[in-house]
Parts: sequence; C-alpha cells; structure tokens
Amino acid sequence: MKNQAIIRLLFLIQIVFWVGNIYAQKETKTIKKYLTGTDKDNTLEWDFFCSDGMKSGKWDKIAVPSCWELQGFGNYNYGRDYKDKKSYFKEYGLYKYNFSVSEDWKNKNVKIVFEGVMTDAEVKINGKLAGEIHQGAFYEFKYDVSKLLKYGKDNLIEVKVNKESSNESINHAERRADFWIFGGIYRPVYLEASPKNNIERVAIDAKANGNIVADIFTKSKKATAVKLVLKEDLGKKVQDVSIKNLNKEDDKLSISAQALNIKTWNPEKPNMYQLQIYLLDKKGNTLHQTTKKIGFRTIEIRESDGIYVNNQKIKFKGVNRHSFYPNSGRTTSKALSIEHIKMMKDMNMNAVRMSHYPPDKHFLEACDSIGLFVIDEVCTWHVPYLDTKVGKKIIKETIVRDVNHPSIILWANGNESGWNNKLDNEYHKHDIQKREVIHPWAIFGKMNTMHYPEYHIFAYDSPRKDKIYFPTEFMHGLYDGGHGASLDSYWKQIWNMPLAAGGFLWDFADESVIRTDKGGILDSDGNHAADGIVGPYGEKEASYFTVKEIWSPIYIAERFIRDDFSGIFDVENRYHFTNLNECKITAQWVNFNGPKKAKDIKVMSESNVNLPDLAPGLKGTFTINKPKNWQSADALYLTATDATGNTIFTWSYLVKNPKNINNNFISDDKIGIIKSTISGDKILINANGNRFVFSKKTGLLKEVKKGDKIIPLKDGPILLGSKSKLEMVNVIDSEDKVEIIALFEKRRKYWDWKENKETTQDFLKWTIKPNGTLDLHVEIRNIKMVKEYMGITFSFPEKEVRGMKWLGDGPYRVWRNRMKGTQFKVWENDYNNTVTGETEFVYPEFKGFFSSLNWLNVKGNHNNGFTVYCNSKDTYLRMLTPDQPEDPEKGASVKNFPKGDISFVKNIPAIGTKFKEPNKMGPYGNEIHYFGNDDEPIVLDLTFEF
Repeated sequence: MKNQAIIRLLFLIQIVFWVGNIYAQKETKTIKKYLTGTDKDNTLEWDFFCSDGMKSGKWDKIAVPSCWELQGFGNYNYGRDYKDKKSYFKEYGLYKYNFSVSEDWKNKNVKIVFEGVMTDAEVKINGKLAGEIHQGAFYEFKYDVSKLLKYGKDNLIEVKVNKESSNESINHAERRADFWIFGGIYRPVYLEASPKNNIERVAIDAKANGNIVADIFTKSKKATAVKLVLKEDLGKKVQDVSIKNLNKEDDKLSISAQALNIKTWNPEKPNMYQLQIYLLDKKGNTLHQTTKKIGFRTIEIRESDGIYVNNQKIKFKGVNRHSFYPNSGRTTSKALSIEHIKMMKDMNMNAVRMSHYPPDKHFLEACDSIGLFVIDEVCTWHVPYLDTKVGKKIIKETIVRDVNHPSIILWANGNESGWNNKLDNEYHKHDIQKREVIHPWAIFGKMNTMHYPEYHIFAYDSPRKDKIYFPTEFMHGLYDGGHGASLDSYWKQIWNMPLAAGGFLWDFADESVIRTDKGGILDSDGNHAADGIVGPYGEKEASYFTVKEIWSPIYIAERFIRDDFSGIFDVENRYHFTNLNECKITAQWVNFNGPKKAKDIKVMSESNVNLPDLAPGLKGTFTINKPKNWQSADALYLTATDATGNTIFTWSYLVKNPKNINNNFISDDKIGIIKSTISGDKILINANGNRFVFSKKTGLLKEVKKGDKIIPLKDGPILLGSKSKLEMVNVIDSEDKVEIIALFEKRRKYWDWKENKETTQDFLKWTIKPNGTLDLHVEIRNIKMVKEYMGITFSFPEKEVRGMKWLGDGPYRVWRNRMKGTQFKVWENDYNNTVTGETEFVYPEFKGFFSSLNWLNVKGNHNNGFTVYCNSKDTYLRMLTPDQPEDPEKGASVKNFPKGDISFVKNIPAIGTKFKEPNKMGPYGNEIHYFGNDDEPIVLDLTFEF
C-alpha cells in the first residue's frame, strides 16, 4: 500500500509539473484578443456617431471593421471630386465599445493594434489618451495600454476618426487620389498580451542558400540568447537552426544563422517555413517565443541587365490591385484575398503591384503561400508626402509590418510624381533585406517604369536605353479596351527585349461601389474606376482569358493543321523555375454536332503528350499521337496543366474547314414543292411551308414567314465594302430551285483563272430549294488594302433576339487586336445588354464580333429564329451593336459598326484604351486591312434554315 501511495504521489507531481510546463509555455507566447470582427464577413457592433451626411447627428450601431459609408453613414466621395471641384465632405465618426480584460493579464505587456483607420485616429482607453493621434489611412499602428486597462473589469475604448487628416500632406497623398475615399475603422482591432520580457518585432532576411540574418527587437535586460527552430509550413519540425553570430545592442539582438537543405521560395514553388524564435535568459529559460512565416530567396537588381530571383532572370507578368469590395469598400477578407490571387494565378500571372497603398496583411500572406511576386507601395498619387516627417513615419510603419514577406521584391515610394526624394533612403533603415526602391512612372535608379507607353516606345531608342524597362502600369483596361487588346504585340516585344523585366496591367477589378445613398446602385464614378479585367464581384471579362493565353508559361508556336500534318509542335518553356516535363498536356481529337443536337461534342480520341525535358527559357518540340482516323476529326484540343493540376490553357486547332464540318448538318432533303411569282417589285417564293419575299429591284430578302409567324430577318444581304452600283436582278426559275442573281456594275477588269475568263462584277446569288432552305453566295471585289468592313449584313430587330447558339470561337467576343483567349466549340449565350465595366456586368457580353463562325442559331423573342451555316472560312459574326460607354476618352470603345444588326464580315476593328487610340498600340491596331490579290474576290457562302 505504501509503495502504491508513493507511486500515486510521484504521478501527481509529474502531472503538476507537466501542467506547469504547459502553462509556462503558454505564458511565453503572445495572446491575441479581438475587439472587432476579423473581416468584412465577420464583424462586431460598436456604438457610433457620425457628424454629417447619412444617419448623422445621433448615436447608433455600426459593424466594425467597416467603411462607414457602406453602413449607411456619412457621405461618398471619389478622390478626384476634389480636383473636379465637386462637394468634398469631411465628416468625423465617434466610436465606443466596452470590453473586458482577464485578471491574468495584469503582469503582461498589453498593446492595442489597429490594422487600418481612415484616417486620423484619436484613441482613448477608459477616458485617457492611448498615445498621439495617428495619421495615415493604410498603415498599422499600436499603443502600449498596459497602464490604462482595468484588469478583471469592464473597459471602455473610444475612437474619434476624422475622414480628412489635419495634415494636408496626408490629404494630398491619400484623400485626393484616383480612388474612392472612405472613412472608418476598416481593418481589425485587437489586443496583444505578451510577457514583460518580450520580442517587440522581428526582421528577417532568409537567403536562397539557407543563410538567415535577423534583428530581434526587445527592450528586455534579461534577454541574452536566441534559439531558432525551423518547421515546415504545416508545422512539422525540420531542424534546429545553428546560430553562428549574435550581437546585442540596446534595443535588439542581431543574429546570423544557417539552415541546411532548404527548399527555396518562388511563385511557381512557394515553399514556406515557420521560423520559431525563442528569446532566452542567461539560464536558457524561454522569456518569449514567436513564430514567423519565411521563405528562402535572394533578390538582385543587376544594373543594365534585369531583376533576378534565386539567380534566375524574371519577366514579371503582373497586375495592379486595390483592396476593395463593392459592398464593403476597403474592408476585405482573407477569403477574398485568396480568391483574387487564385484568379491572378489562373491568368498565368506571377506578380501583383499594391496600388497605391499597402494591402491587408492576409493578402500578403496569401501571396507568400500561393505564390506571387509583390511590389509594396506607400500611398501617394501625383503629390508626394511633402511633410517628410510624416512620410518617414509611414514608411517605417509599412516596412515594420511587411518586412518578412518573401513575396515582396521591391518597394515603391509613391506613384506618378508622388515621390519625396528625401524619403528614398528611409527604406534601407528599416528593411533588413535592403530591397530596392522604385518610382513608378519615372526613370529612377536602375529602372525605367514609364506608364502607358505607345507601341513604338519599345524600339527604345532613347538616351536612357541602358535602364531596365519595367512599366508598372500599362494596357489601361477601361471598359473593354486595353488589357488583352494589343497585349500580344506588347508582350512579344517585352519577352524578346533583354532589358525588359515585364510589366503590370491596370488594373485587376472594376472598383464600383454600392451606393447606400442611391438605392444600392453600383457606381464606378464614370470612367474613373471601370478599369478591371474582372467586374466588381470578380466577373470575368474577355481579356481575362486573353491574358491567360498570352501569358501561358507553356508557349506553343502558332500552328495550322493540314493534310500533311506531322503531329509536331514547337514549344518554349516560359517558366522561370519549372522544367517543362513537370507539366502535362492532353490531346483530344473531337467532332461537333449541329444546332439541332442536345449533345454538342464527341471525343474521338484522347491521349497524353510526352513533354520534353526543357529547362526554363529553352525551346524544343513535342509530338502528339495521330489516330488512324485523325482527318475525320473536326478539331484538335491541347489542354495543358501545371504540376499542381491547374489548367494553364486549352488551345484549339481546326482540322476541317467550315464547309466540310457543316456538310454533316445541312439538310439535303428533296421534299417539298417550290413556287415563285413576281408581283410588282416583289419576288414571292413558297417552299415547304416557308414564304420568302425578295425585292425585284435589289435582290435583297425583305420578309421571311414560317407558317403564320414572321421571322424578322430582312434587308440583306447589303454588300459591305462594294464600290459598285447595282446593275440588274435576274430570276431563274426551275423545278428544283429558284435563283435570284443581283449583278453590280463593272468597275475594272479581273481575270478569273479558274474559269479562264474576265470577271469584273460584284454579285450575290440566292438559291431557294424546295425544302425551304436558302443558299447565299456573295462575291465582292475590292482593292488590296481597305479600311471599311468587307462582307454582308442583315437587319434583325434587337428586341426580337433572345439568345444564340453557335459553333465557333467563344464564348467571348473579339477585336482585331484581341483575338486570343477563345476556344473553338459549341457555345450558347443568352441576350444581355452589358456595357463592359459600366452596366449589368453580365459576361460574356452578347453583342459584338465573334470569330471562326461555322454555324449560328439565333433564338427569337416572339419568333422561331433561324439557323445559318457559314461555309466560308475566316468569317466573323457581328451580333447586334454594343451600346457605347458614356466616356471612353481616347480609344476605349468602338463606335463604327456595320449597318444593320447581324453581319458576316471578313475584317473587324481594333479597340484602344483610355489613353491610346488602337493605331498607337501596335500592328493589330492598324485600321487598314490587307486582302491580298486583286483577282481573288471576297467570297461568302451561307445556308439559311428556318
């Protein structure tokens, strides 16, 4: 019994010791207590008073974090309202919240942390100021409130937030910028409780060779040593890191250490680690411990050469991004950050610029873990922080918060003339990694970051051609212009210029805000904020997929499949850190069904492609399997996936021409009786229950009636691009068909080599068959180079269109300088009247030009619609006329569309940007179209079914 009692006592002592150890270990960590919610989807209510505008002059409740305008308080302003001399509001908000603090915190160091407040913030705890008023809307700040708290009791926090700063330098930098201006505690607020002897912060430089240099800031007199433990991102221990040197200063311990056998960080393989840091006393006891996420990588800016990461020269495929969401303003969430970054990665981007202020912490954390290079930027726009003192404070706050992110490769000291040169040297004072500083839109240091260059600028014939060319904004994406439009031309130049380091599109998302003062409408302040590749809620515009194809890291050279097709494709590895054989390509030979079939596609054959062993930057070939019956396929698809299984892109290659594909679908029934009569200037034809009316004067179709219903296709074909006047219309009537031929006046002689005779006339010919189908053959002769549309057009009232189904490129429309990003297959779109970036935000847009048309089924409103088979290759469908945005400025719209409503054309226009007409954006922006030899007419063959 005595032995058992001793055993029980020892066991109890062991438990007490174990529990004590756990408690002691907990005591060495920092505890966080939120006083607000964590993001836009998780908020807490505080008491709130707004001084002006909506729901002002009385105490109410408000969700925190939030922008108070989106909660129905105050007034809305866009930054440029100040410049445009509109009303500019300067309301303030008062916040109150009661909270409790544990008695256990009495012996701790307690700080209150504000991740972001717009803009001047005065904080009181239990009636006493926590510290000086903070100025700057986009920067994290904190106060030591240990002596202000009532432990084990209720506490009161009061915050006065002025939407405008009392510092005009702050106002010019942040409040007069080209984005929406909000007010409020818009990012989380929380308490941090740490041991009295604590690590205040850590700055780490982790190199690609495993070397770690760190500054561990502490005011502890007891701290004498540091212990480092490296873990995998998910927490599995990797190694104890050997510390080589330790130097103690008044406010920090500086160490150098060496990690072994690490995996480096890059956007393609974003290997992250946890670095556990233990602050030790002279006995080896842990005073405080903290964990930091790190990635091992080395950045070098080599003058007159390029930007290197881990000794690899980088081409940055980037986009600018604001922290924004329509119904919450600048208040976002980790889920939204991840969603946006995944969309960027899906577009095959590898970089993002924080325009024009530091983002939420969770965005940078997601860039680290998912993999994107980042340019981090302090907030200015055209006017710098003229107050150098406040500028220094803001730079320090930015770097102290963001210094350890491996994704950040450069700092930007403001934007577009917003640079205070006195602040450039401030960055290295706080950045242990000594990352370089750029001035976006300027030639500064080793960089030329010019914005919105015209295409000819890439000739780069300038006195500063030795600078690394790195446009931090280009291809301005207002409405449907820019982004994908002419990106292919620009990117070919950038990719092949040794000193070009890539660039950043403007910008990621349309910044349209919910107007709680205007019934909940989406407002982009005219053309100021409608610049996105995606809509306000992430709706994908056509340029999204154009960028995805052009920036594919697997670059497949243009290829056409003909009867002697070898199966070989030229390929280039445009990754920076990935061998091509780590990716996969699947080849599918497919056939398509016609408009009357429910199932649209049949896969004839599918096989995996063996990709070659190609290191980044190298070129080679791959060969696909050709099944015995490959020539009976309609098309070939090549779908590439990366090492993680994400789709890079699917390329389409036509095997057959439209006529051979459509032959399978066009009815060749001989049934039916055809009857024609001429009455005055009308040609009346009845065939298989269809009644057609043609003009005897012009040969144009004037009316279609199926049974007792009108199908409103009429007034065509009007010949686009024909220079000749109509000469005569002939009608040839026979038992099995009726032909209507319209001949145009002779203009000049051409020689038809096939018929071995001169032919001089444009003409059209209708062939009406007993089964009720119409064949249309058109020939238009013109000069080699033209500006006008070449093709034919019909009228079909927009109000009568319900939707369309077609075989061709889709589902998005195209412009002459934005042809990439589509896939050839059967598509179906419902009617919408979206003006890209301005109204509706329903994508794909229904109206516009669609390439590689094979067949089209127009779905009618109050009518049966019709089907047309286009048997001529390289033909564009024009479906209706898109409404024009209100203010596209120089080139972000196309105003000149063919007459009529539905057209079949051989050439289409380009689209420009807010700042550039299309002809300033490269060869595909040229308005002149080349059609080859004079003796080869433009031919269109169509078959209509009703």
